[in-house]
Amino acid sequence: MYVHASRPLGASTAVRLTAGLARPDAVPPPLLMLLGMVSTQVGAAVAKQLFTATSPGGTTTLRLGLGALVLLAASRPGLRLGWRAAGLVGAFGVAMAAMNLAFYAALQRVPLGVAVTVGFAGPLLVSLLGSRRFTDVLWAALAGTGVLLLAGLGGVGVDAVGLLLCALIAVGWAGYVLLGKAMSGHVPGTRGLAAGMAVGALCVLPFGVASGGAELLDPRILALGLGVALLSSVLPYSAELAALRRLPARVFAVLLSLEPAVAALVGALLLGELLAWPQLLGVGCVVGAALGATLARRA
Repeated sequence: MYVHASRPLGASTAVRLTAGLARPDAVPPPLLMLLGMVSTQVGAAVAKQLFTATSPGGTTTLRLGLGALVLLAASRPGLRLGWRAAGLVGAFGVAMAAMNLAFYAALQRVPLGVAVTVGFAGPLLVSLLGSRRFTDVLWAALAGTGVLLLAGLGGVGVDAVGLLLCALIAVGWAGYVLLGKAMSGHVPGTRGLAAGMAVGALCVLPFGVASGGAELLDPRILALGLGVALLSSVLPYSAELAALRRLPARVFAVLLSLEPAVAALVGALLLGELLAWPQLLGVGCVVGAALGATLARRA
C-alpha cells in the first residue's frame, strides 16, 4: 500500500526528529542513527507520491533545491573558497546530483530495498577492493553475491533498466563518499554539504524544468517536496552528525551497515514492496559483508 499524501506521516516524523535533534545529547546515539535511517527511507517512500504529479527529475530538483535552502540558511557558508575547495565542492555536488537522479528514476522500476542495497554496495565494494587483506576480499565477494541475487540470480525477474539505474546509484554513491571525505578536509562542518547540495540542485534543475515545468510550483507538490527534503536530507544528515560526535567511528559504521535492511523494511511496510526470498538473501549478504568488514578491522 502506498503512503497517501493526505496523511501527515512525513510531517509527524519530521516533528519528532526535530524535537530529538534540538537536544541531541538527550537521545542515545544508536537511536539517532536509527531515526536518521528511517527518516531517509520514509522520505523515499513519500517521494514516490510525487511521481504521480511530476517526474524523478522534478522530485530530485525539489529535494536538493529545498534541502539546500534549509542547510544554507542554517550553516551560512562563506563564499570565499580556494580553487581546490571549490573544485571538490563542485565535484561533490555533481556526484550527489547523479546519485539522487538515478535513485528516483530507479524507484519507478524496482523496489526501494533493491535500489538502496545495490547502491549501498557501491562504496562498500570500492572500500573493500582497495584492501590487500584476504578477509576483505571475501567480504567483497559476499557483497557481490548479494548484488547478483538482487539482480535476478535467484530466478526473480528485475527490470533491466532499473538495474542499470541502480548501478549508476552505486557509482554516484561511491563518488559521493570519496569526494565528501576529501571535501570535509577543506570545508568543515555542514557548510560543504550545503554548498555541494546547492551545486547538485543546479545540475538537476534542467531535468526538473524539462519534465516538471510549472508543476513544480504547485503548492501541494512544493509541500511534498519540502517533506522529502527534510526527511531524506536535512534530518538524517543532522542526526548522523550528532551521533558521530558521540560514537566511535567503528560503531558508527556498524550501525550504518543496517541501511539496506531498513530500506527493505520500510518498502514492505509503507509501499507494500515484499521482496522474494532470493532478494532478501541478497540484502542479507550486503549487510553481512558491511558488518563483517567493519567488525574485522581493528582501527
